[in-house]
Amino acid sequence: MPNLTNLVKVYTDGGCSPNPGTGAIGILILDENNQELATDKQCIGDTTSNRAEYHALIEGLKLAAGWCTWKAICFSDSSLVIKQLNRNWRIRNKKLLELNKEVRLTAEVFEEVEYRFISRDNPYIKKADRLAKEALREGLR
Repeated sequence: MPNLTNLVKVYTDGGCSPNPGTGAIGILILDENNQELATDKQCIGDTTSNRAEYHALIEGLKLAAGWCTWKAICFSDSSLVIKQLNRNWRIRNKKLLELNKEVRLTAEVFEEVEYRFISRDNPYIKKADRLAKEALREGLR
């Protein structure tokens, strides 16, 4: 798939039921005009909610790289993940530190990456949440 746009918006959500428990992720990729480029949903097995949020972002960046390698703006309703990626909060959990490093490595394909917190009321994050919940339901069958 060729690079089609100079900017991608990556909306991700992850969660699990119960916490810890079976996890799932949802991803929505948009271009600079908010046109949908791709979606994905996956059941990711046993995890925690915070790890699921990181996994969603890692997979979202991988998917977005097929559409653009210039700039990615990543949106998440996980304050913890965004604050850790923006280096506002220290990471004390070893598994989250490893996932944080994996996000940074995955993001190296882009010239520029931003990580932004967004309210779960945002319609695009709601779609990512719906995708994650669908994957969780399908994975639990």
